[in-house]
Amino acid sequence: MRRAFVIAMLVGGCTAEPAAPEAFAWELPRGFQAPIVPDDNPMSLDKVELGRHLFYDARLSANGTQACVSCHRQELAFTDGAATSLGSTGERGKHSAMSLANVGYSSTLTWATNVAHLEAQARGPMFGTAPVELGLAGGEDALLARLRAEPVYQTLFPAAFGDDSFTVDNVTRALASFERTIISGSSRFDAFIAGDTAALDASEQRGLALFESDALGCTHCHGGFNFSVVVADAVQFFNIGLYDVDGNGAYPAGDRGLIDVTGEPAHMGRFKPPTLRNVAVTAPYMHDGSVATLEEVIDIYAKGGRGAGATSPMKSVFITGFTLTPDERADLLAFLRALTDDELLASPMLANPWH
Repeated sequence: MRRAFVIAMLVGGCTAEPAAPEAFAWELPRGFQAPIVPDDNPMSLDKVELGRHLFYDARLSANGTQACVSCHRQELAFTDGAATSLGSTGERGKHSAMSLANVGYSSTLTWATNVAHLEAQARGPMFGTAPVELGLAGGEDALLARLRAEPVYQTLFPAAFGDDSFTVDNVTRALASFERTIISGSSRFDAFIAGDTAALDASEQRGLALFESDALGCTHCHGGFNFSVVVADAVQFFNIGLYDVDGNGAYPAGDRGLIDVTGEPAHMGRFKPPTLRNVAVTAPYMHDGSVATLEEVIDIYAKGGRGAGATSPMKSVFITGFTLTPDERADLLAFLRALTDDELLASPMLANPWH
């Protein structure tokens, strides 16, 4: 996989002068543009390295038991393999941990929020109380004291942000910078569209054709280079007919989707469509982790929803159902498994730097 960043060294003359800063440059997969980067947090190699250390550091939980990686494991495309994630105090969250692969391209974050930037999103698991994840609410000073006491950070923080750099804002800026380098674009599917016609076998190619067909309509929600339409300036959420608890399209109380953010009745049950890149390693599925396998996912869409949700008046017009032969179902599954990016799952540039 081409790395998400390269080091551009500025070489001076022969005299002994202070080293020039290392410039940041994206090296992106075919068809990818640079991720979304806010003007007040420009990318730098030093920020990325600091963010990588913080991402894997249990000092970011109040009781020292969890880090960001606890819910976002590299070998699982930065998910955790659980239906819903467990916080540092033992409290179970209501949502499945969403993959961080290509998270820097998303125009809205997590399953149903209006949070647009990774810097702001990081504060949720750090300081949120419903549910408690890292459990840092009210513990900002204690967090910063722990970080200051670590010799590695005594070098990394000033390198990234200069003097007086131990602040919560800088913690979130560094985490966001690292997360923007979690770029997935080196699956066998990517090799195929780059011209290697042998990268996908005949079954996988038939599955690709089915995926892109009007009959299945998968690309309405999972189109584009990231297999999710929520990129750049696009903000779209969909009700896929998983629930209808009252005959009027209601989703379970406390987890009703976008309506809980906007208050708009039409937003009942609408959630963000996640990327399908690496989908074979990110089970279980859906916002609440209620679907165990890819086979079950396909069957739900084929039926136009699950149970009473299939006839929900709030369901998206794109969820109409379809019919597949057993061979076609196998082909579609084969294609989805071809979206796994093995290099992402093992890249040392994204791995735990404390080991």
